[in-house]
Amino acid sequence: MTGNAPQTGRRNGSSPAVRALVGLAIVAALTAVLFLAVPGDFYMWAKAIHVIAVIAWMAGMLYLPRLFVYHADAPAGSQQSETFKVMERRLLRAIINPAMTVTWVFGLWLAWQGFGFQGGWLHAKIALVLAMSGVHGYLSASVRRFAEDRNEKPARHWRIVNEVPTVLMIAIVILVVVKPF
Repeated sequence: MTGNAPQTGRRNGSSPAVRALVGLAIVAALTAVLFLAVPGDFYMWAKAIHVIAVIAWMAGMLYLPRLFVYHADAPAGSQQSETFKVMERRLLRAIINPAMTVTWVFGLWLAWQGFGFQGGWLHAKIALVLAMSGVHGYLSASVRRFAEDRNEKPARHWRIVNEVPTVLMIAIVILVVVKPF
C-alpha cells in the first residue's frame, strides 16, 4: 500500500468475511467427519470444539472494546483512526462472529444431547449467553458507528463496556463448573 490510500481489508481478493465463512465451512466439514468417524466420542469432540470457540469468542469480546478505548481518542479521518477501523472490522468478521456462531451451534447441541435442556443452572447459563450475545450485537453496531466516524461515546464508556464480557464470563463459568441449582 502506498501513500494515504485507505485499507480495504482485502488481501489476495478475499475479504475477512469470506475467509470467516470458509473457516466455518471447514469446521462444519470436520465436524461431519468426526461425527461419522467416531460417533461414540463425538460428544467429547463437540465439547472441545465448543470450548475452543468460546475462548476465541471471549478473546475477541475482551479485545474489541479495548480497541474502542483507543479509537475513541483518535481524531476522525486520521491514519490512526483508519487503522483502528481495519483492525475492528477484521476482528469482528474473522474471529468474533464465527466464534460466536460455533459457540451457539455446539452449545445448543451439547445442552440438548447432554442435558435435554434440563437444569436451572443450564437455563441461567443460556440466559447469560444470550446477554453476551446482546453485548456482541452492541459491539457490532459500534464497529459500524466507528467505521462511519459516528462514535459519540468517550473512552471511559468503552473502558466500562470492556468489563461487561468479563463479568458475564465469570458467571457463566461458575454456573457450568459448580452447577449451583
